[in-house]
Amino acid sequence: MPADAELSTLLNRRQKINEDLEEGREVAKQYRFVNVYTEFHELTRRQIKQYEQTFNRFDDGKDGFLDLNELKRMMEVLGAPQTHLGLKAMIQEVDEDQDGRISFREFLLIYRKALAGELEHDSGLGQLARLTEVDVDAVGVNGAKNFFEAKIEQQSNSNKFEHEIRMEQEERRRQEEEKAARREQFRQRAAIFGNN
Repeated sequence: MPADAELSTLLNRRQKINEDLEEGREVAKQYRFVNVYTEFHELTRRQIKQYEQTFNRFDDGKDGFLDLNELKRMMEVLGAPQTHLGLKAMIQEVDEDQDGRISFREFLLIYRKALAGELEHDSGLGQLARLTEVDVDAVGVNGAKNFFEAKIEQQSNSNKFEHEIRMEQEERRRQEEEKAARREQFRQRAAIFGNN
């Protein structure tokens, strides 16, 4: 998707969410779903999966959101406890749909802001990003780029995702082959005992 079309789509999505919120309606389901792998191109699939594991670890309600108490527990476990007001400020900074909770997409916004240098080092979100960051040094900070550099990066990101998917598929295939080989060895051994 061209960069201008992607930006237009994101802005339209944001506008629809804002309209729903202003009129007191629940945010339409079609505007809640976002493919985080394509939206957060500055993060690798592996990073997103690791962030998802962290998110799920503290999502006690298993509802796909971190509420105030779950965020409080996360910060305590990470060794950076926050005040009640501090936790509310953390949520408010990334809570785009203003529901008082952090969805996984909003959780990833923390890392996007950290990569862009938009978080204060001592802020709650700054501490959270530092304490849970995944190989940020390898990714680097995305600075301003001209149009052609952005296109090249976009192409390499899609190639990177394809490569990561292929590597995951090959790993699963290898594990299945090993499992099948172990089963066959077991059957052969069992056949020896069955003949006696």
